[in-house]
Amino acid sequence: MGSLFRSAEMTLCQLFLQSEAAYACVSELGELGLVQFRDLNPDVNAFQRKFVNEVRRCDEMERKLRYLEKEIKKDGIPMLDTGESPEAPQPREMIDLEATFEKLENELREVNQNAEALKRNFLELTELKQILRKTQVFFDEHEGGVNPTESMTRALISDDSIARQGALGPVQLGFPEKAIDPEDFLPCFVAGVILRERIPAFERMLWRACRGNVFLRQAEIETPLEDPSSGDQVFKSVFIIFFQGDQLKTRVKKICEGFRATLYPCPEAPADRREMAMGVMTRIEDLNTVLGQTQDHRHRVLVAAAKNIKNWFVKVRKIKAIYHTLNLFNLDVTQKCLIAECWVPVLDLENIQLALRRGTERSGSSVPPILNRMETCEDPPTYNHTNKFTAGFQALIDSYGIASYREMNPAPYTIITFPFLFAVMFGDFGHGALMAMFGGWMILKEKPLAAKKVDSEIWNIFFGGRYIIFLMGVFSMYTGLIYNDVFSKSMNIFGSKWQVVTNMTGAHILAHEATMTLNPASSAYAQYPYPFGLDPVWQLAKNKIIFQNAYKMKISIILGICHMLFGVSMSLWNNLYFKNKLDIIFQFVPQVIFLCFLFLYMVLLMFIKWVTYFPTDDLDLVKWSPHCAPSILITFINMVLFKETKVDKVCDPTMYAGQIGLQKLLVVCAMLCIPWMLLAKPIHIMRAAQRNNFSVSHQQMQSATENGDAEQPMQNNTQEVAKGGGHDSEEMSEMFIHQGIHTIEYVLGSVSHTASYLRLWALSLAHAQLSEVLWNMVLSKGLQVDDWRGGIALYIIFSFWACLTVSILVLMEGLSAFLHTLRLHWVEFQSKFYAGLGHAFQPFSFETILDTASTAPGEE
Repeated sequence: MGSLFRSAEMTLCQLFLQSEAAYACVSELGELGLVQFRDLNPDVNAFQRKFVNEVRRCDEMERKLRYLEKEIKKDGIPMLDTGESPEAPQPREMIDLEATFEKLENELREVNQNAEALKRNFLELTELKQILRKTQVFFDEHEGGVNPTESMTRALISDDSIARQGALGPVQLGFPEKAIDPEDFLPCFVAGVILRERIPAFERMLWRACRGNVFLRQAEIETPLEDPSSGDQVFKSVFIIFFQGDQLKTRVKKICEGFRATLYPCPEAPADRREMAMGVMTRIEDLNTVLGQTQDHRHRVLVAAAKNIKNWFVKVRKIKAIYHTLNLFNLDVTQKCLIAECWVPVLDLENIQLALRRGTERSGSSVPPILNRMETCEDPPTYNHTNKFTAGFQALIDSYGIASYREMNPAPYTIITFPFLFAVMFGDFGHGALMAMFGGWMILKEKPLAAKKVDSEIWNIFFGGRYIIFLMGVFSMYTGLIYNDVFSKSMNIFGSKWQVVTNMTGAHILAHEATMTLNPASSAYAQYPYPFGLDPVWQLAKNKIIFQNAYKMKISIILGICHMLFGVSMSLWNNLYFKNKLDIIFQFVPQVIFLCFLFLYMVLLMFIKWVTYFPTDDLDLVKWSPHCAPSILITFINMVLFKETKVDKVCDPTMYAGQIGLQKLLVVCAMLCIPWMLLAKPIHIMRAAQRNNFSVSHQQMQSATENGDAEQPMQNNTQEVAKGGGHDSEEMSEMFIHQGIHTIEYVLGSVSHTASYLRLWALSLAHAQLSEVLWNMVLSKGLQVDDWRGGIALYIIFSFWACLTVSILVLMEGLSAFLHTLRLHWVEFQSKFYAGLGHAFQPFSFETILDTASTAPGEE
């Protein structure tokens, strides 16, 4: 638990592994997930590293597995996922895996090619069957006495477009000015199938290219046909074209080829057509049988592959990750040992040694691995131990910036402060209950929801922050009880402590009095406060907003000052750990004094005002009545400006004896802290540097005098001091500038950050008012309808009100309060002590690699 408050202690280690044991040892370290390897070959190309061939083999195996997965998904076959993670196979097992994948891919590709060829034959036979069926109508007309040639020629001459279906009178084919004997006219025709959407353009091209000397008839195929290449369903039409001569025949065939129309033989004799149709039907039946057998074989192959494909993916990805990691290692001069450098947590060194020992035993090597700690000046990575509960809060902190090494971690404190400050803005028991139920549902269904691997980014964000959502809902329920606000209504649990005392009857009051004024000074009313939260009578009061404004505004300032003081105190623990005494004396102490003497004093004035002033009718105690209660804001402004607070003659301008003198002392002390923060640290460092330079120069002069050669060393020393003085002066100027920026930021930030916490009051008031408006303008309308229609109206209006409540008040207002709370932690709280300049610890972990691969979009 100690590493949660501060990042874990890290060390740089050097690892020596035998070549035959390196694979198994890295595999064990990947399962452990506690080692971050460094690249010892940064200048070596990725294609020139030692294990590049093994990585390529893994890429090829992944490609084959993706092909199998694509085919499995195409057939809708469920893939078995046991949730287990098999160990990385040994290198010798790669050959068996490659052979298995090669066999499956070849078999599946062969089956697919055969199926595609069969489907293409089936498509051709189906189209030919449709041609024989659709063109039969035209030939029946010819056999019934209507000459198709005469119909064709009459249509070609009399119409300005290609002739369509219908019987026409006897007209000669050809141009009008020519006369040809019908006995010599022997028409040719072609029949085929074309995509339905290409028919209009096809007709226009035939008309223009053939100059109207063609006769086209077409009929739509009602059922869609399957494209054997893509598997899509397409709609096609049957056509038959009559023309004269070989020249037109060549031209028509080229046009058909250009429009990708498929031509089929169509006999003119009825007996030949019937015989061909019977043969086509027989072949179609045979093809259906073969296609069914082919699909069954394909299905069996895919079902067998679906049972193991998840485990195969895990194995291949683990092998690939191991060889990628081995490419980061160096070879020693004997080419028999691999050398690696890695960052590891100090507390986990024993576990890492055990993992290396297991890997050595698995490989059968007799030489144990060697793990040596190294000294380095590099900044170690930051590693915070987290679990499923703390991971979400740690992610909020890391989004701002990774903590510097061994810096105080704000995450454990954020677990409480974040949902609490959120709840101050989102204080409604009903809305908090909805949020808590949603978060609780995700927590209860954690395992099945995590196993689904949903691709939605919004859902993954919600699920990753399920514990945050649950705590925000629970804390909102608490603050909702404090505010006594449940869907903008109050709960009278303990009975109101305000009582109406009058001689009039209730009916008379309702008839003649629009409002009743309750006097808190009267003993008949508020004898003692409401046991928990606000009295429900405030829900009916006209001055409810005024009362809640004053209450929530003061609470926001109190919480804000306490939160910032806690952030400043965190900097003390950082300075104590890093033994930075200068920052404690010249930064922490004046910062605390400045914040306490001004802003914490303002908080104390609020408590003094609450305790001192009370409602009373006694004239002798009028100076302690609410009439004489001073404004805290005006008092604070006058305190800083050294002005007197003007009040009525009957009132006392101060709340306690000696207030004016104490306030002046506090302001003066707070103002003295500004030059303390601004100048003390740079001046102290500058004097220390001058003392060091003087002591070094004095020692050099003494040694030169003892050696009998004082003149030359003194000249050299003078030059060095001059150079050092120039460099130090540059550094000192930068230090003064940096300290000035830090001081101005803190002084002005104390004011702006205090005002920033007023968002707690503003959003809380806005949320309450929006909830009340939604109740009064939507749901209350359903309660005003009488009779049986009221039930129907209430049912409809309640549904509308519930949708608006969830979408606006829970989701939108919840998101707004979440972002404001995040800002209060990032800026107002963490800026007091948190640098966030570190880099994250990224260990070699199979779990992380597999999670990343499962959420990445699949490659085609």
